[in-house]
This record gives sequence, structure tokens and C-alpha cells, in this order.
Amino acid sequence: MKSAHAGNGHLRDFTTDPRVLLIAAIAVVVATAGLFAGIVLLKLIRLATNIAYFGQFSLTELRLEDTPLGLAAVIVPVIGALIIGLMARFGSEKIRGHGIPEAIEAILLGRSRLDAKVAVLKPLSSAISIGSGGPFGAEGPIIMTGGAIGSLIAQMLPVSDNERKTLLVAGAAAGMTTVFGTPIAAIMLAVELLLFEWTPRSFIPVAVAAIVAEVERTLLHLPGPIFPFSGSMDASVTGLGGWVLIGIASGLLSGLLTQLVYACEDAFLKLPIHWMWWPMIGGLVVGIGGLIEPHALGVGYDNIANMLDGRTVATAALLLLVVKAVIWSVALGSGTSGGVLAPLLIMGGAMGAVLSGILPEASPGFWPLLAMAATMGGTMRAPLTATFFATELTGNTHVLVPLIAACATAHAVTVLLMKRSILTEKVARRGHHLVREYRVDPFALTRVNEVMTTKVESVPATMTLHGAAAFLTAPDTRHPSFPVINEAGHVLGVIDPPAILRWRRAGMHRKATLGELLAGSKVTLAHPDEYLEGLSDKLLLANVSHLPVVSREDARLVGYVGWKDLMRVRSKKLAEERDRSALLSFGARRKAEQSVSDSA
Repeated sequence: MKSAHAGNGHLRDFTTDPRVLLIAAIAVVVATAGLFAGIVLLKLIRLATNIAYFGQFSLTELRLEDTPLGLAAVIVPVIGALIIGLMARFGSEKIRGHGIPEAIEAILLGRSRLDAKVAVLKPLSSAISIGSGGPFGAEGPIIMTGGAIGSLIAQMLPVSDNERKTLLVAGAAAGMTTVFGTPIAAIMLAVELLLFEWTPRSFIPVAVAAIVAEVERTLLHLPGPIFPFSGSMDASVTGLGGWVLIGIASGLLSGLLTQLVYACEDAFLKLPIHWMWWPMIGGLVVGIGGLIEPHALGVGYDNIANMLDGRTVATAALLLLVVKAVIWSVALGSGTSGGVLAPLLIMGGAMGAVLSGILPEASPGFWPLLAMAATMGGTMRAPLTATFFATELTGNTHVLVPLIAACATAHAVTVLLMKRSILTEKVARRGHHLVREYRVDPFALTRVNEVMTTKVESVPATMTLHGAAAFLTAPDTRHPSFPVINEAGHVLGVIDPPAILRWRRAGMHRKATLGELLAGSKVTLAHPDEYLEGLSDKLLLANVSHLPVVSREDARLVGYVGWKDLMRVRSKKLAEERDRSALLSFGARRKAEQSVSDSA
């Protein structure tokens, strides 16, 4: 006798097969290409900066505040924005924005296909934007560029849509690792924002790409960690209160910044001019802001270093926060090209520096670090990415617990206050709803025997065609279809009005039995121990609404299952989340009293 689970011998924890090794091997190539693109982007930003503000065609690292242009520097961002507007209009509109929403849209709606123009124009436009003073980071553009490279390589190979998505995200992770030296955070970014799944088939190649990029950047002697920080704070009740407080403040700042960006975007949409000219207006605001606070321009990595060293005083931090927030929001809302990670770190860190005076005593730079990570995590709705990002940037694992406390708090604030994040709002405004919650499908956890009807009404194989027609059209017949069984209880098929009509039109004799009519026909059956995940596929392939359920041991009819039974599983899952009850009698009594009150 067969085991009841014999038919489920193929079931495993994961559906991943050895092909993942091939995709992981391709991810190595993608990582190398992404690393090269990241290095080129960083060089282009420095070159563009030197040309725009110093008139030098060189890669020497110069500070924006040392420019000899004086008041004329206000025009530099305007000229850069004009160039970007022209590139977007006559090159590719996909270069507009900060990169991650565009990558998400390509993954969800474009079958993970990005064209070569994006791979070339995105880093070039971002270098011009940041090099001409744009208050952005390089991470968003390199994520888009690395993703485009991964997509292009995948499009040249015979891969599935899901594998192409994995390679796109692998390129994005490699690019982010190149810029910041944060492979773990890059992997977490992929999981929390880009993959829209949590499976080995996608995780393994993305991890390979991030790790290979980290090894290669180390061989090239790129710095890491790029913002060393050794400070910490002992765990205590007072400290926990401070961590939570900075998380709340960061969550509120995240909400404010998100609203500010899209308020600016809405304002630009109302302008009676083509969107190509919008970045110039944003560039003018950036130029004026640069006159007020030069440190607000460009990627501003020196600001992050100063905050972590404790060298930023509260008044300077407040000025930097306000100016950076205004010019970043206006510039991003204008549709120029640039990233969000570095600006969020700077604005969050500035807020942390301002609040340090009222928070518990800690190492210099500790509160700015927590605020940086929490603001990034709250704004992007990616608390794990932000936590590991800050840890890897600083090389300090001793701040993991404070970081996750602050990031989780900021995440809670933004989730409760805002429907969308700064990354998904743009996609939603284009009419596409995104769900960021990943759960196990209840169909994958529920067996057929948990939902099937066990008291099955069936018809005998000896019933005639005329008798079946009369039975199905009788007023007291309650169901549209019935399984047909022989003397041994085996299912020969299913009858319904369309089947009777087909037989009559085919000229079958009215006294022909159902057994004769169904002889040799293929019957799709379900089994009690199989899962609804497979059952839904059977219903779809057979193009039927119900299936007979038969025992694996003797193939006898034991149940009947249909699409309504599957829908009840979803309803039950929703009820488990919605309905509240208590184990104690006090809670049960309160619930009962509430029900009586509601009915009255």
C-alpha cells in the first residue's frame, strides 16, 4: 500500500534547482561590469565638478566651497540642469529621477528590460547633475546603471523573466557595493526593495554579485569602510529611550521630506512649460542654496565625516539641514537625475547633531549616526538595509542594537503615517499599486482535505444520457456538476449541463449510459494530501470549476473541491488578521458584551 504522502515526495522547502548556479556564474560577470560602471561614475562626477567649478579637466579632488567663481557659481547648477533636460528629452526619459523607482518599475512592469541608452545616459547625466552642484548621491544612479547592465547581459542570454530580474538586481547590488563598500546592505536593499520575493533562486546570485564586487573593489584598493567610526553607547534604559526618541524624530523627518519632494513635483506639474525646462528652475534654487550654505552642494561626503567626528556644531547642522532639504526636494521634484541615499544620511545626521544636546550622553557622532540610518530607513521603508548600511559604512558592529532600535522605530512611524515611501509614491502615481509585504501563500500551506466537501453527491455510471439531462434540470438539483462513479467507487468523469448538451449535439443516443459516454476520457483528479497551490493549477489547466478528490490508496471518491473552497482559504486568512479574541474569560466576556452592544 502506498503512503498517504507518496504523491508529495517532490515537495521541498524551496523550488530552486541547480540552474541557480548558472545564474550565479553570470552574476559574476554582471558584478565586474557593475564595478567598472561604478568606478567610471565616481570619476565622471569628480571630472564634472572640476570642469564646472574650477575650469580644470582633471580628476584631482577639489572642494566646491573653494571655487573661484564667487556669485557666478549660482549659474553652474542651472547650466547642468539644462544639459540634463536636453538629455532626458532627446535621449531617454528614464534618466529622470533618482533611479530606484525606475528600477522597481522596470522589474514589475517592464519584464526587467532596460535599454542600452539608460546604461550610458544615466551615469553621464548623474555625473553632470552632481558635478554641477546637485545635492545628490551617486548610489541611485549607479543602482539604475548597474541594473541596466545586468538587464542588458541577461537580454543577450536565454533566461526567464525571473532570472533577468535577478541579474538586473545583481547589477544594482554590485553598483551599490562599488560606491559604498557595503555588500551586506546591498543584498538587504535587494531583498527589501527590488526582488519582491525572498527565495534562494534570486538571493544566491545577488549575494554572489555583491561579494564579488566587494572583493574586486578591495583588490583595486578602494577605501572601506569609507566613514570609520569607533564610538558606541552602553545599553541602558536611558539609552533605549534616546534610541527610540531619535527614531521617532527621524520618522517624522522622513515623512516631511517625502511630502516636500512630492509637493515640489506637484508644483512643477502645474507649470505651463515643457518638463525639459523644469530642472533649470531646480538648478537655480540649488545655486542660490549653494550661496547660503556651500556644504549643501554635491554628494557632501565630507559632511558625513564631520558629523561622525563630532565636529559639526548645532547651528551649522541646522543651517545645513534646512538648505539641503529645500534644494534637494526642489531639484528632485524638478525631475533631474540624482540619488537619495547620501542626502538622507546628511539630513538625518544634521538633525542628530542638532538634537545631541538634549539626548543622553554618548560618544561624539553617535546620535548623528543613528539619525542618519533611521532617516534613511524610514524614508525608504528599508530598516534592515539602513541598519547594515550604517554598520558597514563605519566598520562598527558595536552599534548594531542601537541602530536597529532607531531604524525600527522610524519604520513604525512612517508606516503608520504614510501610505507610500519616497520610492514607491512615484510608481503609485503612475497608476500601479505596490505591496511591500511578503508572506507565504496560504495555498502553499493548506491541503485539499482541509477544504474539500466530504459528503459528495454523485451519479452512477449506469445513468442514461436522458436521465442525466432530467436530473441536472430538476428544480431540486442544487449543484451545477456531479462526479460520475462506477460500482467500485472510481471516478469516470464529471457531468454538467454543457457536457450533456455536447453529447446531444453529437447525436449520442438518449439511452446511452454515462459510463459508455465517458469511456476512454481523461479525468483530472485531486488528492486529499496535495496542496491548494497545485490544485489551482489543475483547475486552470483543465478549465473547470470543480474537481473530484480520490484516495491515493484505492482511487475511490472521497471528496469534491472547487474554486469557492480556495477563496474561503483567503477569507479565513483575512479573518485571522482582522478578528480579535482573548484566551482569558475576561477578554471573551468583554468581546461578547461588545457584540451585544453593537447588535442593540
